[in-house]
Amino acid sequence: MIYCVEDDRSIRELIVYTLKISGFEAEGFEDASGFFEALKTNRPQLIMLDVMLPDKSGLQILNELKNSEEYRDIPVIMETAKTTEFDKVIGLDSGADDYLSKPFGMMEMVSRVKAVLRRNSPVSREELVYRGIRMDASGRSVTVNGREIELTLKEFDLLQCFLSNPGIVLSREQLLEKVWGTNYLGESRTIDVHVGTLRSKLGEYGNDIRTVHGVGYSLKESQHGQ
Repeated sequence: MIYCVEDDRSIRELIVYTLKISGFEAEGFEDASGFFEALKTNRPQLIMLDVMLPDKSGLQILNELKNSEEYRDIPVIMETAKTTEFDKVIGLDSGADDYLSKPFGMMEMVSRVKAVLRRNSPVSREELVYRGIRMDASGRSVTVNGREIELTLKEFDLLQCFLSNPGIVLSREQLLEKVWGTNYLGESRTIDVHVGTLRSKLGEYGNDIRTVHGVGYSLKESQHGQ
């Protein structure tokens, strides 16, 4: 859940809508009182916090959060119409994790949100294994039969989708959304090209990524001992 504290209704609704279509749960509040009331019952993953609010300023709210044992570790992104370096420094020095100056683009906002969540997530090494393929998801490395292979960012993300969903048919639309994002306007042919290059780099395991005609792709389920 992401909380957005913003007194401008149109901006607040746009932020919440964009976050929701980007795969997040989100809720908006027009002032500090409504926000703190909701905070008592539901702890968010991240808070989008406007500086200029009708009852308390965003900086006051930020200071209260960072002085609280219960809420100090919740990441906060400040947003404001102010653009001076001094205002930005105050927010960051007060404990904000990032800063967006209005007007900002929605795609930039989603990118910043994802980056802050990544930085604040617990450090873990997630290893995905399929036959002779080993993926270190946190280190973003892949080996095939013990030999490290070079993958582009999109090839890596595609392979991660397949390794996380063996035996499941993934449509081109699902893969476009997962790897390129919900706002990507490209064609499904993009998927076919990237799957082709990924198959070639996986060598003997490349053909395990099967084409499901008219739908998308599926990674063959690995049999025990293979």
